[in-house]
Amino acid sequence: MIEALQYEFMRNALMAALLASLACGVIGTYVVVKRISFISGAIAHAAFGGVGIGYFLGVNPVLTLLPFSVLSALCIGLVSKKTRLSEDSAIGMFWAVGMAIGILFVGLTPGYTPDLFSYIFGNILTVPLADIAIMAALDLIILISVALLYKEFLAVSFDEEYAEVSGLATTVLYLLMLCLVAITVVVLIRVVGIVLVIALLTIPASIAREIGCFSLRRMMVVSSLLGGVFTMSGLALSYMVDIPSGAAIILVSATAFIVVAMAVRLFRLLRLKSS
Repeated sequence: MIEALQYEFMRNALMAALLASLACGVIGTYVVVKRISFISGAIAHAAFGGVGIGYFLGVNPVLTLLPFSVLSALCIGLVSKKTRLSEDSAIGMFWAVGMAIGILFVGLTPGYTPDLFSYIFGNILTVPLADIAIMAALDLIILISVALLYKEFLAVSFDEEYAEVSGLATTVLYLLMLCLVAITVVVLIRVVGIVLVIALLTIPASIAREIGCFSLRRMMVVSSLLGGVFTMSGLALSYMVDIPSGAAIILVSATAFIVVAMAVRLFRLLRLKSS
């Protein structure tokens, strides 16, 4: 694996993995604590509309993916909060509509779209330097937003009703959180693809909570570190065995979660028997 770093695409892949790990560790913590994984999945799949529009306009799909993802997040949040439509219905509707828009514009695009599958299933080995720069800028936006609104997001994540009674603009904070999820989706989409984004958003944070990280800051740090381990391990596995990188990253993550969950339960059982 070390010798592979002589290639530019492998160095780009490593940088993309680290940037993705930071985003999924920080925002994935909110997704797990707030229990909005299905909303995150809807945002990720709705984002495909932005990919289709990018191909149709002949521009870098990441440039259209970002505003479309944020718009989808705002629409999902507003519809679920401000209308009588149930949250699961709003999720299903925007999930399907976003995908349909993407399929429509891809179908209207003349010629063949060779790297379309890299947005659907992910291919970290094809991330160009320009996209890495965009990922770094989006990571910076995420970190600054979380640093400035840490206490407010903390209150909304654990007890939204109490936060509202305390005078916080909970709806605005909730929509901002969904926008950060949308930005994270854009960061992760070239690494694991639209289909697998939700797994990388939730697995590292779930493992962090499983091993006893109940402090939000600690969860973020541990999730980011775990995300780095999983993405780099998956990248190494895909290089050595010649399998799709996105699938390798998720399978490594899922295997780690199963092992940790079983180990924690075994430890609790042995501790209960000894007491």
